[in-house]
Amino acid sequence: MVIDATFWVAVSFIIFFGVLIYLKIPKKISQILDKMISDIKNEIEESEKLRTEAKTLVDNAQNKLDTAQSVSNEILEEAQKDADKLIIELNDKFHKSSEIKKNLAENKIRQMKEAAIKEIKDASIKIAVDSVKKIITTSVDKSKLDTVFQKNLKETKEELKKINS
Repeated sequence: MVIDATFWVAVSFIIFFGVLIYLKIPKKISQILDKMISDIKNEIEESEKLRTEAKTLVDNAQNKLDTAQSVSNEILEEAQKDADKLIIELNDKFHKSSEIKKNLAENKIRQMKEAAIKEIKDASIKIAVDSVKKIITTSVDKSKLDTVFQKNLKETKEELKKINS
């Protein structure tokens, strides 16, 4: 048998693998790989949990946003209804107050008209009485004048009482 370099490579290869097996290196490598695999699995599971939690948080936030939007819309609709009611109410109050002011003005005008008519009647009566008095004093003697005047005065008073009643 010839011992050449190939033989020594084969022997050193067998010794190397023997030493590896004796020191339990493949088992340690397997344990390290198993530990790395389990760590990676744990990280994947943790990331799945975090992703699920994040999805839940996003869904909750979206629900809150939708709820806030609907509440905001309801508040805006209610405010619009209140504003419309207030406008209608103010419009009604304005019309009522303008109607009251119109009625007051009409009453005041009517009273002023009645007062003016009364003043005109009073002035007319005074002028008529003065005219009659002047005519009587110039055309009739003094004794007849007093009797006619008293009679006419009584008649005028009675007529005025009828008019004022």
